[in-house]
Amino acid sequence: MELKPTLVVALGGNALLKRGEPLEADIQRKNIDLAAKTIAGLTHNWRVVLVHGNGPQVGLLALQNSAYENVTPYPLDILGAESQGMIGYMLQQSLKNQLPQREVSVLLTQVEVDAADPAFANPTKYIGPVYDQAQADALSAEKGWRFKADGTYFRRVVPSPQPKRIVESDAINALISRDHLVICNGGGGVPVVEKADGYHGIEAVIDKDLSAALLARQIEADALLILTDADAVYVDWGKPGQRPLAQVTPALLDEMTFDAGSMGPKVAACSRFVRECNGIAGIGALADGLAILAGDKGTLIRQ
Repeated sequence: MELKPTLVVALGGNALLKRGEPLEADIQRKNIDLAAKTIAGLTHNWRVVLVHGNGPQVGLLALQNSAYENVTPYPLDILGAESQGMIGYMLQQSLKNQLPQREVSVLLTQVEVDAADPAFANPTKYIGPVYDQAQADALSAEKGWRFKADGTYFRRVVPSPQPKRIVESDAINALISRDHLVICNGGGGVPVVEKADGYHGIEAVIDKDLSAALLARQIEADALLILTDADAVYVDWGKPGQRPLAQVTPALLDEMTFDAGSMGPKVAACSRFVRECNGIAGIGALADGLAILAGDKGTLIRQ
């Protein structure tokens, strides 16, 4: 039997919990059920490896965590691992219900980063809910968190270092070879640094799009698909003349500038994958998955 081509899908945390929605389990379940229908549809033509974001969810865990003052707040790497379990469980269950004959496996994944990465001095990764200016100022004063504008609102930002190596890559390959639908690198992976005595967690949230692209390169995937809450990559986003990009090359994208906290990493991840693996990469809305890869919706990037 001829193997289907391999597709790495990066599912945004904001696609699972839409901007402004209450951070509640029932709402996430409904969104995840919708996401699972799209992912299940992709499995007809592709071997799917699923990476999910965790921005809203890990921010929620941090808020819940900091509310209990009798215990030192848990660091972001542990909260990232918690979010892998929480979101991975809901995705696994929903996908298994959609695809009862398929094996669906969730793998807790560590991803190595560099402790000297300049991202630690310039946090850009949005996590948690949106706030108005007064709320953001109050939380900044109370907890020492940093905030940046996200559209007309403000969100907490944390360091987002470049992923260097997926620690459990052999296990991921083994599951793919057994034709499992694999859910891994959740939230970009648990950020760890390697020291003389082994791996240690570090305070950060890895960008799941860069992590998905690293995974796609390591397993030599045929395609990378980033599903988010935007329907395409836009030029001049947020300005009166904004326009979507349909089919583009990495060279053309190099001439443009995108927001470092949202679309920038997605474009960079896709461009590098296309260049190094000569595959195709798409960015667009969750409901448009198949149409994006066909070049009919969203943004398709190819050489």
